[in-house]
Amino acid sequence: MPGLRGTEHIGFTVPNLDEAVDFFVKVIGCEPFYELGPFQSDDDWMQTQLNLHPRAVMKRLKFLRCGNGSNFEIFEYSAPDQRLEQPRNSDIGGHHLAFYVDDINEAIAYLKENDIRVLGEPVVREEGPSAGQTWVYFLTPWGMQMELVSYPNGKAYEQGQNRLLWHPASPGK
Repeated sequence: MPGLRGTEHIGFTVPNLDEAVDFFVKVIGCEPFYELGPFQSDDDWMQTQLNLHPRAVMKRLKFLRCGNGSNFEIFEYSAPDQRLEQPRNSDIGGHHLAFYVDDINEAIAYLKENDIRVLGEPVVREEGPSAGQTWVYFLTPWGMQMELVSYPNGKAYEQGQNRLLWHPASPGK
């Protein structure tokens, strides 16, 4: 795509914007910026522009900055055809947000101290292109999937490569 620089923001919808902002600011450490809303339309603008039900209401949205990475645009909507369950990774449209941390065990302990549900135990990759990486999933208070990931000594695929995947700990690589 001409002029592509990178991901500017990741947008996602939550059931309660105040709860989500509280979690991302107080637990994850994101910085809140501005808020917009509400917005609705009496014509088909929501359907035409956003592929939503024409009577969908964007109650509010808030922008957050989360460390050295993409911004988050968090929405709270209501719509006549709104689905309320979180998609799983195996569902079409399934997703998760991954946060790079320097010390995964320290981050896991911190999440648990803050009553955040961590799923299973950390997975340590010892073979293949991801060797050197450790990861574990956790859930937000409303059930959205998140991941902690760490590879302070790099990943195996990096050996002999001129171009590497971007990650927040080494934005200049």
